[in-house]
Amino acid sequence: MDKKKKIQIVLAGAAGFVAMLLFLLGFSFYQAWSNEKALYESTDSALFAQLVGESDEKAAEISRKRIEDAENAEKQAIESGMAHRIEKYKDQLLLLVNPWNEVPEDYIALLNTVEDGYLIDRRCAQALTDMINDCRAAGNLPVICSAYRTHEYQEELYQNKIKRLVAAGTAPWNAPEIAARSVAIPGTSEHQLGLAVDIIDENYVNLDQYQQYTNVQKWLMANCSDYGFILRYPNGSSEITGIIFEPWHYRYVGVSTAKAVEASGLTFEEYLKTLE
Repeated sequence: MDKKKKIQIVLAGAAGFVAMLLFLLGFSFYQAWSNEKALYESTDSALFAQLVGESDEKAAEISRKRIEDAENAEKQAIESGMAHRIEKYKDQLLLLVNPWNEVPEDYIALLNTVEDGYLIDRRCAQALTDMINDCRAAGNLPVICSAYRTHEYQEELYQNKIKRLVAAGTAPWNAPEIAARSVAIPGTSEHQLGLAVDIIDENYVNLDQYQQYTNVQKWLMANCSDYGFILRYPNGSSEITGIIFEPWHYRYVGVSTAKAVEASGLTFEEYLKTLE
């Protein structure tokens, strides 16, 4: 065998050895890569599952928070609405109506029927009934002679008063002003609120200053605040109230306010100014 042939054989063997070596190395690297890849995928899957789990928990937490916020918002809306209604309720009970303050145009009286078919604001209907019954239980004879009035009925009463004054000799140009001192001008009467009631003694039915000496009025003046009523036009207060002394006219303002007005010794007009 010549020298050239030997060299070719040696080179071929070396090449095969190198190829084998490269194959083995490559296989080793592939195996290591496969193992690492499997480990990575396994780890990644676990991490992904963990992230998904955390995401689900966060989503559930967010969902719970939204539900809670919605419930709180609804609760606050309800409470706010209740607060508004309560405040409006109080404002209406303390609504000042007199010759200088008319009944609001949007005012709506919600009424219940009390004895003899009289209408009164439903918020004080039971209080009025209790007051009348207790007054009778004390041996007195109270009689309701007026309660809620429509604007039209108040107009009729006012015009009738003017006619009676003129018929009695009052100058026609003075009659409206004089009439307004005892019969409120339509739109300025507390009776239109449904919160006022006129009560007289069965033994003395005249609407004059002597009504104050009846047993009914003595009892009512001493006890009306227990039921949330005040004597609206006390003696000597005409310059403040714009109405003559009416010992038969009671106005519902709620028990706490009635007690406060009574303790203050003030007219309703004066008491309201202390609140300002």
